[in-house]
Amino acid sequence: MPHPTRDDLRLEAVLHALSDPMRLRIVRELAADGDELSCSQFELPVTKSTSTHHFRVLREAGVIRQNYRGTAKMNGLRREDLDDLFPGLLDALLAAAARQEARLGG
Repeated sequence: MPHPTRDDLRLEAVLHALSDPMRLRIVRELAADGDELSCSQFELPVTKSTSTHHFRVLREAGVIRQNYRGTAKMNGLRREDLDDLFPGLLDALLAAAARQEARLGG
């Protein structure tokens, strides 16, 4: 699975990846857990192929890192890379998403 190098991460790609509610939900769950989660641990209200698409977009944007552990595809947030390249961005987006969820009840 191709992952962009740290130097290849681009703000536009990260923002695009995080602009989708399902992808933002995945990132919020990874941030809350603080560790790697397998794809099967996410309960997304979409088909498996759509879920795969969302994980691919996040990986190709450099937001997450995926690797296989046995037969499980593990997902981890690339927080250190994102925080170093775009200081405060991830925390601001996660906080804004939490406020929006509280405001909209969703």
